[in-house]
Amino acid sequence: MRSMLLMLIGAVLLSGCGESEPKVEGRWYTQAQVDSGQQLFLANCAECHGAAAQGTADWNKPKADGTYPPPPLNGRAHAWHHPLNGLKRSVQLGGVPMGGTMPGFADKLSDADTEAVISYFQSKWPPPTYQAWLDRSGLK
Repeated sequence: MRSMLLMLIGAVLLSGCGESEPKVEGRWYTQAQVDSGQQLFLANCAECHGAAAQGTADWNKPKADGTYPPPPLNGRAHAWHHPLNGLKRSVQLGGVPMGGTMPGFADKLSDADTEAVISYFQSKWPPPTYQAWLDRSGLK
């Protein structure tokens, strides 16, 4: 009797293991990732990239020192040209290795946090921009 009860409890517990939150339609991420990513983005990225990932004015014109201001991440600039792994690398290592000035966040954001941040700003991308990203092998 006891073994039957344990099997029943085990079956109930395991029945939910295969289930996960559905992805945002047509996207690689879930709404929970976007929600978490928004908070992380506001805390770590918005100071430079804007609360809605809109970037800064004249982001595509060099400053007096030759560096560029933070670009929009909302699909209006070049972020969509980079695959997911490249976006992750940029967030974690920053832009300095590529000649930019953005600091890296590997010491502040876990891999899951990094993906959440990316999901937040990608949620701002219009469907044609997101599709163009996918067509460029965005998920690699």
